Amino acid sequence: MERNIKLTITENGQKNEVRTYHGEYMNLMILLKEVQLLEDFGECGGVGRCATCIVKVSGIQGNSNVKERNEPTTLSKLGYFEKDIRLSCQLFITQELNNAEIEILS
Repeated sequence: MERNIKLTITENGQKNEVRTYHGEYMNLMILLKEVQLLEDFGECGGVGRCATCIVKVSGIQGNSNVKERNEPTTLSKLGYFEKDIRLSCQLFITQELNNAEIEILS
């Protein structure tokens, strides 16, 4: 498959460009765990309740901008109300993430 989704990931000030394709990873959390080798990240396994996979995103499009399921409640409990603060487990790897910039906050 062609790796036609490009993401720029920032962790502790270090930028890393990653290329992937639709369906290579179930969601952004899994991609980040595998590519960035993150420990203690995404501890609930992607159900949107633990808030250990918080990221700041820019450049996402379409339906990926919509916070659904447990995400709004989980983030609001921690005082996050900004549109660009997301749970990476709730962002699926689709073309809507192409050229997005992801900053790992957790």
